[in-house]
Amino acid sequence: MTPNAASSASTGTGRRSFLASTAVAAAAVAGGMPLLSACGGADNGSRDGTTSGKNARKILPAYVASGVVKPDIPSRNGSSMGFTAKLDVGALETSVPKKLGKGGRVTVMSPFWGSPPKQDNPYYTSMNDLIGVDVQWRNQDGNTYDQKLGAVLASSDIPDVVVVPGWNMTGRIPSAIIGKFADLGPYLSGDRVKEYANLAAIPSDAWQRSLFGGKLMGLPMPASYVQNIVPLYRRDVFDKEGYEVPKSADEFTALCKEITRPRSKRWACGDMKWTAFNTFGVISGGEKALGWTVAGGKMINRIETPEYLEALEWARKLMAAGYVHPQFRLGKSQIGDPTPLFTSGELLIWNNDISNWYGVQASQITQNPGFKVWGMDLWAHDGGDPTFWAANPASVFAFVNKKASESVVRDVLAVANVTAAPYGTKEWMMTNYGVEGTHYTLKNGLPVKNDKGNNEVTNAFVMVASPAATIAHPDLPDYTKGMVEWQQRVGSFTRKSSFWGLQITEPSRYTNLADDFEQLEDDIVRGHKKIGDMQQAVSDWKRKGGDRLRDWYSELLDENGPAAS
Repeated sequence: MTPNAASSASTGTGRRSFLASTAVAAAAVAGGMPLLSACGGADNGSRDGTTSGKNARKILPAYVASGVVKPDIPSRNGSSMGFTAKLDVGALETSVPKKLGKGGRVTVMSPFWGSPPKQDNPYYTSMNDLIGVDVQWRNQDGNTYDQKLGAVLASSDIPDVVVVPGWNMTGRIPSAIIGKFADLGPYLSGDRVKEYANLAAIPSDAWQRSLFGGKLMGLPMPASYVQNIVPLYRRDVFDKEGYEVPKSADEFTALCKEITRPRSKRWACGDMKWTAFNTFGVISGGEKALGWTVAGGKMINRIETPEYLEALEWARKLMAAGYVHPQFRLGKSQIGDPTPLFTSGELLIWNNDISNWYGVQASQITQNPGFKVWGMDLWAHDGGDPTFWAANPASVFAFVNKKASESVVRDVLAVANVTAAPYGTKEWMMTNYGVEGTHYTLKNGLPVKNDKGNNEVTNAFVMVASPAATIAHPDLPDYTKGMVEWQQRVGSFTRKSSFWGLQITEPSRYTNLADDFEQLEDDIVRGHKKIGDMQQAVSDWKRKGGDRLRDWYSELLDENGPAAS
């Protein structure tokens, strides 16, 4: 796949989905094992990063659904919207009838994966002309962005706009955000947002995630809150061999036994840890705050639950039985890209981000017409009704320098109002595909980027703000339908934990408290450590600060209440 978030026409995806659509996808989600994100903060016990309930309602922008374009499949149960029909490029709707930019200059620092294009390239100049703002990009290597971000925020030379992904909100970054960026409430709270119709159409949950220090500070990239890790499987091989999709952990294990034939170089699956967490109902580990919730009147962390240990043990048994491809026994740095193992049929089931459901199929369709990848519905381990835990509804944010003048802030909002245009509009098309004839051509009614488009129209403007979560693959409409309906089914069994949708800044003395748990999980699954080692680690975690952190979260919830209704 090209380093191009727009090629899949999917928006609002968070780190795992976003990286899956870039050149670093293989490194980020090798084996379907996403990296954990975290939040940290000043060592002062500050709870300023959390605002909910009545206080939030006073700050949040009014929600006004966009009527410009109607999705083919509406959002339901937290799913993305789906668009299956081909775009009539000659009849695209207009969502920004009046150019809101006043011609000022705005500097933007953002992570970038790949080689950034020159500033005066046709895509940047065309977008600037459409918006009416001279946007100057300070693109930084996405793989080392946290280092650059920390240095810039500690300096006096902060650009007008700084993009901060949720996975980079570690250490003292959240405190720096509160101290160095502007309150956008005077421009966007309540009915004020109606001046920017596309921003008004961003779901309120995503705006809730943009509250820092009791103020509306971030311009969000919305996401579906449904878990994004799908057990992808080779449906073509399943159909040929007569394999049935399992509906419980025992059925999955039996299927793995039936599939695995090492002498024929075929194994059932890759590392299934993340599917295990979902099917055993383990509280989310996507961000630190999501790992806490109230159950039975008590504040608990995911690592304290029996489901957490049961999921690890099940995933370990799959590995120990030899059902997992041996490449997954290696450490993350050695696994490499498992895609060829899946496409060649060496393994038939593979944890991966939902974006790869489409991505793998699209990459194989011309060279292997019989190839068909599909997503298994997530089951409950015991075959009953499952319980899944919601991810956060936004994970990437753009912030405006606190020292920016009103004219600069207005120009930034003009940029965001264009980049947040919904699928099927002229503004969306320009943001995601660039200029027809220069960056893309139409083939069978579908826009197809050329080399210039792939080099220039990539992870830049989409980082400033995005529309509501959308999946649109008109080249493979059945896949759009399959992905959205999968989200809707999983969403019907999805719960929101106590701190879902909130920005939480933990005291910095707890920042590294749980650093070793993901590695220990992997060591257990690979047979290098035992469940007893995890039980001891949890005991140590409690003693070293986990119990005090529990009290901190309990007080936080008492004072602020949850964001979810």
